[in-house]
Order: sequence, then C-alpha cells, then structure tokens
Amino acid sequence: MFKKILIANRGEIALRIIRTCKEMGIKTVAVYSTADENSLHVRFADEAVCIGPPESNKSYLNVHQIIAAAEVTNADAIHPGYGFLAENSRFAKICNEAGIKFIGPQPEHIDQMGDKATARKTMIEAGVPVVPGTDGIIKDIEVAKKEAQRIGYPVMVKATAGGGGKGMRLVWAAEEFEKNWNNASNEAASAFGNGDLYIEKFVEEPHHIEIQIAGDQYGKVCHLSERDCSIQRRHQKLVEETPSPFITDELRQKMGDAAVKAAQAINYEGVGTVEFLVDKNRNFFFMEMNTRIQVEHPITEEVIDFDLIKEQIKIAAGVSISGKNYFPNAHSIECRINAEDVFNNFRPSPGLITTWHSPGGHGVRVDTHAYAGYKIQPYYDSMIAKLITVAQTREEAISKMQRALDEFVIEGIHTTIPFHKKLMNDPDFIKGEYTTKFLENFKIEE
Repeated sequence: MFKKILIANRGEIALRIIRTCKEMGIKTVAVYSTADENSLHVRFADEAVCIGPPESNKSYLNVHQIIAAAEVTNADAIHPGYGFLAENSRFAKICNEAGIKFIGPQPEHIDQMGDKATARKTMIEAGVPVVPGTDGIIKDIEVAKKEAQRIGYPVMVKATAGGGGKGMRLVWAAEEFEKNWNNASNEAASAFGNGDLYIEKFVEEPHHIEIQIAGDQYGKVCHLSERDCSIQRRHQKLVEETPSPFITDELRQKMGDAAVKAAQAINYEGVGTVEFLVDKNRNFFFMEMNTRIQVEHPITEEVIDFDLIKEQIKIAAGVSISGKNYFPNAHSIECRINAEDVFNNFRPSPGLITTWHSPGGHGVRVDTHAYAGYKIQPYYDSMIAKLITVAQTREEAISKMQRALDEFVIEGIHTTIPFHKKLMNDPDFIKGEYTTKFLENFKIEE
C-alpha cells in the first residue's frame, strides 16, 4: 500500500480524498494555489505545497510543479480527483515515468475513451449499443453534410475531445448545418486545442443514465449500478439520484452488463463511469466513458455502503477486486450547491461567505470545503458543496432533501439552494417524470 499520496486537486474532492487516506493510514500532501491558502484541504493534509498563482494553467494544471511537489515530499502516488488533470493521459504518463503511481487508468485507457470518435469505434467492436452516427472524425464539411443527411435530422455535431457541452451543437435541418458545424469546431479548438468533429443522431426526450464500474489490474471488472443524471442545465448536471426512477430491473441488468463489457474491451483499470442515453422506449446507447471518479460518486456510496475512493487507491496499489456486481439497497439524491445566482441566469457569485450552517441528521451528508469566513474564488468551478440524502424509499429521500435544504444556510453569496428547493417540490420531479429537457421549461422566480 502507498505510504504517501499527493492530491493534485482542490476543494471538496481534495478534502474527500484526504479523509479516506487518513482512514487507511496513508500520509497526504495537498497542493494549492495562492488563492487557496485558506482552503480546508490545505489545513487537513499532512503536508502542503504551494504550486503557483490563482490561474489554473499556472497551478492546478501545471504538471511540472505538481511532479516537483510529489518528488520533494517523497509521495509515491498521485490522486488527480476529477477535473483539472484527471483525464490527461500525458500527466498519467509523466507520473509513471517519474516512478509515481497515477491513481487512475493507464494513459492508453484515457486516450481510448477520451477521444469520443475512438471510444465509439471501440464500443461498436465490443458489441455495446451506440447512437447511430459516423464511424469516426470527419474532416470535410461536404462529407459531413452527406453523413448528416444519411443519419437523418435532427443530429448532434460533437467535438471528439469535448466535454461539458463545449463543441456540441444540435442541428434540426440541413440549412442550419454549416453554421453549426463551423461554430462547434471553433469552440472545440478554443476549449480543447482540437477542433475535430463527428456526428450522431439526436435522441429526443432522453434520460442520461450512467453506470459506475471498477476494474483491477488482473482483468476483473464489476459494476456498481446506475445514477440518473438527467436534471441538467446546458449539459451541466445539477441533481443526480440512484436508483433511477425510469430504469426497470431488467434494463438495469442489461445496462450493467453492457458497461462491464465496455470496460473489459479495453482491459480497464481503476474506477470509471460508462454514460448512456436512454430513449423514451428504454432503448439505451453508449455516449462516453469518464475515466475518473465522478462528482456524483457519493450517492452510489450511500446506497451500496462502499467507499469508492478507497477502492480506487486499492486498485492502484494492485489489490484485486471481488468482481461482484452491486445493486442499490436504498435511495439517494445529490444536489450540487453552486455559488451562482439562480435569479440572474445562474451567474457565478464569488465572494466572502459570512454565514454557513450545514444541515445534519440521519441520512444527510454534506461534502464541502467551504465555511463561514471562506472566500469563494472566481478562478475555479462554482460548486461549493454537495448535499446528499439517503433513505429506504425515493419519497423519503426527497422529503429528507426538502428538510435539509431548508436547514442549509449560506449568506454573503448567492447559491443554487433556491433552485433545489423549488425542484424538490415540483410535482413532476416528485413523480420521477423528467428527462434531460426538464429544465428547459422550468421557471424560478424570486
């Protein structure tokens, strides 16, 4: 087992990893930018190293500084968390070359699944259902137009290196194609340094369902059931739950088997998530694979009583997994609490938190790095907390979430708490009748 792990991240996920390391008897090293010197992950790690100024590209994305911090503190492994360098194959490779274990998949796994066109081709060969579309990247726009016509409108133009909705455009008709194609390519080139695109059939009224998987170094793979991530705004998840109110036991079994097949196809090592679109007739299609821990991993932990960070560390250390599949024995919901003004088009709301009171009680969990007196920085993601409830039924989990949201007090900045309060009392959400389009007509007024 590792003696010391450096966490190449910040905020709540860095603190989350530190907690598990402490329970496992592993020393920890926090890295931080000058803007984060008062963050809790810096305080609770055994050691802390400043790696640069506030800008991410000069600190949390600075591979040279992070490797140097690991070497000077004699860390024998690096946990990347999510975001930043978590799915950067170059970083994983440099870690390996430096003799520092990257807690995550092998660089080739990241490349195979990170390039969406390659991932799609791999899944087709593995027999995993995919959305009808092109076989790979298309360079010529005239060829792209013909392919879109063949697939049939509406289509999604997607960046092969995309994520978070960037480099993605929905095209309803041929006359709109060229403009959307060029815009998507330019956006992808700007965001990812890669403007390559491919085309998929647009699945109408879809549910976004992901399957948590784990694979060890010896070829064993298992799944840990599904999460429903359909409550999204501009392709950004706001609420997740497990089990999904839309998925049947039979479909859960089929999707779990498909996710395992997907991971086995590349001999996947580590924890990861296979993401699917499920149409209104419950046909499911592979969308992408995230080769890292997910923001929403706590709800899976709550319904199967399982520490996924601990599992990540054990797999990286060469421990074999059981290979047993897991299914929910309770219901859990997560609300992402962001520093955003929901009454002003979700505009980011950095600033000083003057009052902070976290909810508590049976079945309530808060993952956060924030506190009264903490300053939310404008340089990073706006998520400041994850509020998780767990109960024996969905109805009880919602009731618990309604109570916990009422108890959650954050002053000094705007947050998404008012949005979540309204959602948790919405009749259609309570009935479980929602898709990825749910928030398009969801109005919230002050």
